[in-house]
Amino acid sequence: MRELGKWLAIFGVGSMILNAFGMEFRILFWLDLWGPEIGWAIRIGMTAAGVVLFFVGSRTATAPASTA
Repeated sequence: MRELGKWLAIFGVGSMILNAFGMEFRILFWLDLWGPEIGWAIRIGMTAAGVVLFFVGSRTATAPASTA
């Protein structure tokens, strides 16, 4: 989960930065086809989901294993 979260956050933030310069990742070209507001909502949601997954994944990776 940690790796997936890291990549989601990277693509979300990268998409925001590139969009400010009028560019976009090829795999995310469809974001603005539904309108700029929806595109920004997806970018923000992707970044937020990535951050959450990253921290949840790092929390579960460092938790001690319980033996029953």
